Amino acid sequence: MPNWSGSDRRERLPADWPRIRVRILRRDGHRCTHRDQYGERCEELATDVDHIVPGDDHRETNLRALCGFHHRAKSSREGALALAAQRRRIERRFRRVEAHPGLL
Repeated sequence: MPNWSGSDRRERLPADWPRIRVRILRRDGHRCTHRDQYGERCEELATDVDHIVPGDDHRETNLRALCGFHHRAKSSREGALALAAQRRRIERRFRRVEAHPGLL
């Protein structure tokens, strides 16, 4: 997986992650739990287990089954938001506080 290069995400998963993953997939009936804007549930087979709130909270209440498409879309959104936040932090470090000399 090229997007996982440089990530320590797999190392941060609990040792019993394969068992947790199977339990969540069974709990959700091996069906994607994503709901569209009309409240309709996705009909696809769930292949991934997603952390609802990003991070290292591996409690079952924070896990859900998703199809590959919806999991990639959610992870992509989260990655884009994290990158934008990082860029804002960097920009703040280089923001001028004094007036530009050409404007004096």
